[in-house]
Amino acid sequence: MADAVVVGSGPNGLAAAVILARAGLEVEVYEAEEQIGGGCRTAEVTLPGFRHDLCAGAHPMAVASPFFRAFDLQAHGVELLAPQVSYAHPLDGGRAGLAWRDLQDTADGLGRDGRSWQRLFGPLVRRWEDLVGLIMSDLRHPPIDPAGLLRPDQGVEIRVLRRILEQATPLWNLRFREDIAPALLTGVAAHAIRPPRSFPGAGVSMLLGTLAHARGWPIPRGGSQSIIDALVDDLKTHGGRVITGHRVDSLGEFDDVRAVLLDIAPAEFQRIATLPTRYNFMLDRFRYGGAACKVDFALSGPVPWQARGCDRAGTLHLIGSRAEAVAAEKAVAAGRHADRPYVLAIQPGVVDGSRAPEGKHTLYTYAHVPNGSAQDMTEAITAQVERFAPGFRDLILATHVRTAATMPLHNANYVGGDISAGAMTLRQTVFRPAPRWNPYSTPLPGVYLCSAATPPGPGVHGMNGYHAARHVLRHEFDVRTDPLELLTDHWRI
Repeated sequence: MADAVVVGSGPNGLAAAVILARAGLEVEVYEAEEQIGGGCRTAEVTLPGFRHDLCAGAHPMAVASPFFRAFDLQAHGVELLAPQVSYAHPLDGGRAGLAWRDLQDTADGLGRDGRSWQRLFGPLVRRWEDLVGLIMSDLRHPPIDPAGLLRPDQGVEIRVLRRILEQATPLWNLRFREDIAPALLTGVAAHAIRPPRSFPGAGVSMLLGTLAHARGWPIPRGGSQSIIDALVDDLKTHGGRVITGHRVDSLGEFDDVRAVLLDIAPAEFQRIATLPTRYNFMLDRFRYGGAACKVDFALSGPVPWQARGCDRAGTLHLIGSRAEAVAAEKAVAAGRHADRPYVLAIQPGVVDGSRAPEGKHTLYTYAHVPNGSAQDMTEAITAQVERFAPGFRDLILATHVRTAATMPLHNANYVGGDISAGAMTLRQTVFRPAPRWNPYSTPLPGVYLCSAATPPGPGVHGMNGYHAARHVLRHEFDVRTDPLELLTDHWRI
């Protein structure tokens, strides 16, 4: 019998499993689907030879995450390829904002707003590790440097707070004089699938915007599955097992296991467990947010972007002006489909020629839609790409769509198509999934949550699994070593 069981094989579940296995425990991972990886899978879903990432495609948080930096993805055979342009934001008229890896190059392309962009991100880029440590903490014990509070010029805490307050309030336009820079920033904020002028949206824009210049937004060679494969290989090397095609319908099958970690949504937890009334009530109040309709394209050639530089970007935000982005996200928040939706696009072929047959390309896209939407957004997405890349339609060889309503059929964590595993409201950013001092523990003895529904939230960074595993080792097995130390080969329990 295993010492610990992990339910769900997404990046968080596998991060926890790797840590526990390296601590010398017998670990088993159970996955409902036949393919491991959760939101980090890669498959041929359009035509043979075209490899598409099914959810996560670009990985700024993986390359910056304390867990993955300690795990060392490169040493485990994962090649993270950083495009010259981390992300681009095309506008009508053949113009675009380009977030180059180099902060100065980005500023040079923003005209009169270049200096403002430097002032916005320069101090955060210089202290990016502190910023990541703060935002990827468990949000209960953030690594705050007292000097950063007493002397704002010395730390990142007050600086990032000021910028979040600015971009979450009517002050957000005061910094800019033209239209490209604010659109560029708003495209990043919309990753939260919330109205961009909100505290969660501003926080996302500060983190991902900083990483664009500090570490880039890399794309894994061969697909996001390579990250999952590296974690599974390490788990098996340390004695762990992965069981696929096994949907857990009751926690009763693990009654003899000392610790159970759940990389699942709160709704799934309620489905498979009988919970105390008060805790069950708190999970009932957990809200799922705006969703995504995912469309993958197999193309006969590269996307013919009208604006210069977009052909070098790994990721693009297709929506237009800041005002258009605000209107589109407000529509989704109100339960409506935007006439012109926010579309996130990734073109892996910019850096990775292995994703498609020679001369061919793949394009990853999703549009923001209301939760539970059954609407096929293929035409709306195609129209948005064509808007900024005339002639795109002529390149389409095949498409594959997953509506928000069908997302849960392939990943039960995406309730109603919510790829964030819970609405990114201010309350649920801090108190996900319930307002408890330890958000990973549950009222059930030995049972812990480690999914994106726990702090620090969504993204391929493994930190939810890291934080949960730290509590499991300490409280269930009396191991007090920092889990990051377990990722060095010389350490053994």
